[in-house]
Amino acid sequence: MAESGSKIGEEDESPGRVKENLCQACLSNAKQTVADKFCSTCYEFQCNDCSNVHNVLPILKSHKLVSVKEANSTSTLFEMKTLDICNQHQKRFEFLCEDDKKFCCSSCAFVNHRKCHSVVEIEKIARKMTSSGSGLGKKLKEVREAAEGVSRHICFSKDQLAKDIKEIQIEVRRMRNEVMRMFDDLEDCVTKKAEVLQRETLQILAMKQTQHEKHLADVTSCLETIESIFKNGTPVQKYIAEQKMESKVNAFCRNIKEEYKKLETVNISFQFDETLKLPPLPIIEYVPGQLQLKFNWQEYVNSVDKAMILKPISVIDLKKTEDDIYEPLYTGIDFLPDGRLVAVDNKNKKCFVYNEKLEKVGSYQLSYTPLSVVVVSEEEVAITSEYIEFLHVSKCNEISSSRTCKVKTKYDSVCLKDDRQFVVGTWDEPRPVRILSLTGEEHDFSVNFPNKTYPIDSSACTYIKSSDKVVITDRYEHTVYIYDIKTNTRVVVKDDQIRQPRGAAVGPFDTILLCCRKTNIIVQISQTGHILSSYKIDMKYPCKICVSCDKLFLVVTNNCLGKKIMQKFKISA
Repeated sequence: MAESGSKIGEEDESPGRVKENLCQACLSNAKQTVADKFCSTCYEFQCNDCSNVHNVLPILKSHKLVSVKEANSTSTLFEMKTLDICNQHQKRFEFLCEDDKKFCCSSCAFVNHRKCHSVVEIEKIARKMTSSGSGLGKKLKEVREAAEGVSRHICFSKDQLAKDIKEIQIEVRRMRNEVMRMFDDLEDCVTKKAEVLQRETLQILAMKQTQHEKHLADVTSCLETIESIFKNGTPVQKYIAEQKMESKVNAFCRNIKEEYKKLETVNISFQFDETLKLPPLPIIEYVPGQLQLKFNWQEYVNSVDKAMILKPISVIDLKKTEDDIYEPLYTGIDFLPDGRLVAVDNKNKKCFVYNEKLEKVGSYQLSYTPLSVVVVSEEEVAITSEYIEFLHVSKCNEISSSRTCKVKTKYDSVCLKDDRQFVVGTWDEPRPVRILSLTGEEHDFSVNFPNKTYPIDSSACTYIKSSDKVVITDRYEHTVYIYDIKTNTRVVVKDDQIRQPRGAAVGPFDTILLCCRKTNIIVQISQTGHILSSYKIDMKYPCKICVSCDKLFLVVTNNCLGKKIMQKFKISA
């Protein structure tokens, strides 16, 4: 008789044998009973007696019971862990409200989303889904590797602590040979103090290790769920799982990156006084030296901060057209959420839309000189100039002006801070970076930025949402500043590869990407200022850079007399 350890849908390879699944509830009570039912919510085989509890307890009445035969014939049945169940109505999700970005069961769709414009069946969306879910799985594996690294480091720190204490004892014993009686007492005194420090430190490390082991268990459990869903699930279930668990996976990534920043190495040592003068006192009252316990913060280039790889996929020449007065100069580029690209031509006062193949599909004549552009939403962009203009960019690539905001400060570079505010880089202004709301209200950061005025085109900024950090480039000082808004601290990055840094963008794993005019390279640096990678590009004087919303593509433009181009790259880890 085959036991319930077999997977659902698994065939018995031995001819003539009849497969029987055992009641898992009975098994837990050391009884072997043939199962009659399968609960797809509990994900358990149950006999009739055990399954009857579903008719008794109201909380279990929504569970779906099927016969064992039906369960064994369903190869795609597996544990979704209620990811596809509506918490309010206990029904499976069938629809997606694209207006509210929410999954709906049939009751939700009828009661809460009748007035929404776009409520579509999940099954239709899932059929078009090309993602295999490997992105979440890959990210979870990276988080698990990082969590395992934290645990290994704690174990290493414990071993190192023990080694240091042993070395202290050896040193003490060596000196005892010179002054026998005194160092007999000294060894006892120092060892006791060291053991107290060790005991206290081990308690701290044990607490940290317990926390990390729980984190590791959570990540592993989540990874097993993802891998199970994308191995056995239907397209609908895969789509729901990817959408529902993305925020949890991103939270794991943020947590493990923060834990890496907090890693520390514990060292203990004993330093003798330079001049050993022993008063006529017992040694326990006068120890000729001092135990020192040090926590050294470690900087890591870890699995979360990975070097990226760039693969060129398309390039176009930016040539003067018949209706252009000047050679084009693209001073602002940004990706729309659907993969299209928006660019502004500073010289000819135009805004363009490009498709994924870098084919120009839309154009709009501006009445002013544009400086930079940022995508605000699916169909809205904002352009900096003497004021801020908002343009509507339709799905059909039609561009129209929607509104303008007057501002008092001169702004060049711009990026989104959140859904209500920009981070903007200034020029001819002693405050290099400011906050600008979408309604035109201007504010300052609570950070001690240097009182330096940048001429136009000599500095750019970007913002890292996950860690609340502002990045500022200083073109002629060949320097990059990374300001932590929460702690009011900064990291200063200088390197021979960073020569005349121009545009800046946030890349994969929330690393910082710079295009450097003097060296013709793209440099990737971590938030702690480490150079992770650099790429020589076939372009002279790169000046602007942007990264797609999914962090899979990168576009760079340049400012080179007679040879202006725009190039697109595929990003991979």
